[in-house]
Amino acid sequence: MTYESSRVVESAVTAGVRYTVAKMSFARRVDLMRQVRELARRMEFLEAGGGAGGKMDAALLQKEIDRLYLTWGLREIAGLEVDGAAATPETLAGAGPEDLFREALAAVRAETGLNEAERKN
Repeated sequence: MTYESSRVVESAVTAGVRYTVAKMSFARRVDLMRQVRELARRMEFLEAGGGAGGKMDAALLQKEIDRLYLTWGLREIAGLEVDGAAATPETLAGAGPEDLFREALAAVRAETGLNEAERKN
């Protein structure tokens, strides 16, 4: 048996761009859960508290979790330059096209196989 620990995805939103998404493993799942756990707890607390400020802070934490997922699960991007340099997961999140960020994030989240409740824990 040969097992590939990642898969390549052709972008549907940006022609000529391919990105490599890490597949889930036991150790990677544990690592991701450790990284997300505290942010998710704070987000739940803020959401439960009500109020506009708390909800805005919770939304900000969700975006931080999205960035964490992307940089954790995206291994490589081919066919994209950001500000004249080859794109990385970090540059895609920081300065790349938002539609491509969202598409790659969806691919990473799909690979984790976690439902929304599991992502928050």
